Amino acid sequence: MRQGLFIVIVLVVSFAVALGIFQIMPKYIRDGGPLVVVLIMLSLMLITFIIERLLTLKKAQGKGSLVSFLKKVHEFTKTEKVEDAIKACDTQRGSCANILRAGFEKYKILKASGLSKNPKETQTEIQHAIEEAMMLEVPLLEKNLVAISTIASISVLVGLTGTVLGMIRSFTALSHAGKTDAITLALGISEALINTAGGLITAIMGIVAYNYFVTRIDNFTYMIDEASYSIVQTLAEKQGK
Repeated sequence: MRQGLFIVIVLVVSFAVALGIFQIMPKYIRDGGPLVVVLIMLSLMLITFIIERLLTLKKAQGKGSLVSFLKKVHEFTKTEKVEDAIKACDTQRGSCANILRAGFEKYKILKASGLSKNPKETQTEIQHAIEEAMMLEVPLLEKNLVAISTIASISVLVGLTGTVLGMIRSFTALSHAGKTDAITLALGISEALINTAGGLITAIMGIVAYNYFVTRIDNFTYMIDEASYSIVQTLAEKQGK
């Protein structure tokens, strides 16, 4: 619900700003017709989502170096300093820290219960706790990627629509009996080219941004998987002793 409201607000604000920008743009761009407003709106939405994703991923990295944090936590795990590891997670405050903290908390509960579990059972329970935490964190990292991908696709179609409308205007000018309406012909060609350029620029921005974020998130989740697997194995061995 909150996510849908955010998108609606971005849509409305972007449309209002796009109308204002369209009015002050050079005449040759305004000749592109009303679809230029839509392309400006899509560009503004795309920029908004890109900035939002950059800020979210920066927050997900947490405080300080993630590599240094993982090394520190791994050392705490090997010496079974679970409380120190939890404190390190609370200090780091990133997505990786939140996920690993769930594993340490589960290990702490298992240790406090006094129940005798073999390493395999301990590993399964800790892994389950980490997977539940990942199910909460990963969607936050991937949020609005669909919106970025959709804008990239729609921009091409909007630009193509403007191109077609411009060509229709041009051929209409050519079809007049007698002399050709040069002004209408020029406006049609201008409309076609402006919309084509606008659609392609927005689409390229969207595709590059989408691939960048997907790659960055994949690398981040891979690092989390590697770290959690190592920690789960170590904690399971400690519990089994």
